Amino acid sequence: MNQGISKKTKWSYCVGATGRDAAYVLVSMFILTYIQYTMKLTIGQFSVISAAMVVCMVWDAVNDLMMSAIIENCHFKSGKFRPFILVGALLNATVIVLMFTIRPTGWGFVGFFCVTYLLWGMTYTVNDIAYWGMLPSLSSDPKERDSLVTLMGIFVCIGQFAVAGVVPIVIAGNAVNAFRIIALIVALLFIAFQLLTYFGVTESEREDGGTRVSFKDMFKILARNDQLISVGIAYILFCVGQQLLLLLAVNFFYFEFGYSKAGDLITVFTVMYGLGTLAAQFVYPILSKRFSRIKILSGAIIALVTGYFLLLAFGYVIPMNVLILNITGFVIFFCQGLYNLAVIVMVNNTVEYDEYRFGERHDSIISAIRSFASKLSNALNQGAASLILIVSGIYAVSQDISGLEVEVGNGTLASSEALIKADGFIAKVQASQTFMLRLGMVLVPLVAMIAAFLIIKAKYKIDEKEYERIVGEIAAGKGQ
Repeated sequence: MNQGISKKTKWSYCVGATGRDAAYVLVSMFILTYIQYTMKLTIGQFSVISAAMVVCMVWDAVNDLMMSAIIENCHFKSGKFRPFILVGALLNATVIVLMFTIRPTGWGFVGFFCVTYLLWGMTYTVNDIAYWGMLPSLSSDPKERDSLVTLMGIFVCIGQFAVAGVVPIVIAGNAVNAFRIIALIVALLFIAFQLLTYFGVTESEREDGGTRVSFKDMFKILARNDQLISVGIAYILFCVGQQLLLLLAVNFFYFEFGYSKAGDLITVFTVMYGLGTLAAQFVYPILSKRFSRIKILSGAIIALVTGYFLLLAFGYVIPMNVLILNITGFVIFFCQGLYNLAVIVMVNNTVEYDEYRFGERHDSIISAIRSFASKLSNALNQGAASLILIVSGIYAVSQDISGLEVEVGNGTLASSEALIKADGFIAKVQASQTFMLRLGMVLVPLVAMIAAFLIIKAKYKIDEKEYERIVGEIAAGKGQ
């Protein structure tokens, strides 16, 4: 295992995250918005789509683990990970363009969407497992690994923020055409940035001697790693808490501030998301030199509990002040960023833990737990978000607005007139409906993230000193 990597490899790997995370956010964060506000579907049709999304994401989570075993067993001249990174990017970019361009109606759209959403998840998995599997293979040095995670996190934030900030501004009043154009641009960026990673990264030599891993072996590798299991469960819960707020945020702003005005406000809130998450990337290395990861997590969870309760009280106990809302958002996203970075390092450190205990190294299999957790939590979030929208009655109102957007897309209604009518629909929404939406945004994430913290504190034992000891033992065994 190389202890140092070249600057070219480091920057090509980290910068490449920009396009892939922009593509992921477009679908994961906005596909529900796209369906709600550009397609005329009955509650039954929307429910089938929501259920299909959950099933597809659960399958995709399992598929992540299967893909990791496939990568372990392939031996290409161009490397262990790079071929999958490029092929996955090309396939997924194609699916994204189709998903936002082809628009059947009614049950035809339901069938089309179910197929394309399944393909989107599977093709992204090809890229995602290879990309994240490459991370622990680049270096086992704890400082260099922290540096890689931090630098990559910065470009992840740039990619996410670029999409999350632009989409809310341009969709209201012209959603059909706006989503189509954005999808094409994002798909091309995905390919361009992953080409940078493909040609710029020099992979380390494989240390497994060409040993093949069966699916049965894969599950044994995962099941035997008690530290991976505990931090993996915790990461699933954390992702549930982190993602649900973002999934429901667009509806929150639409129904609290109005359809015509919400776009700019969502973008400002997204700026807080970008600034908070980016700030976490810069602050985490400083904090990690002074505090243990468990102390960083402890501080983050206390601040998150405070931030979420402030969000719940906004407009009820606390004045309906946009400045207060954005400051609260910054605190939440900053602390989630710190939490996420600490847990990612914890997951990656179980690679050496497994190597130390069993004498085998399986980067892609163990690293796949991060993607597995993200996909499984996304499935839970999609189901929860859809249920909240239907039960609260928010979805029914959004369908009235969707009809207006379809008319604008067909050229039969002016955008300005559509915005006025949409605000009229929202003005009739009852306070109990918006409060139910708020509860879903706040209580579920809080319970999930607190549970994740308690699991890590009770079960995860690879602290900084233990990890250094493990790496030292492995190196001594190899005579390094």
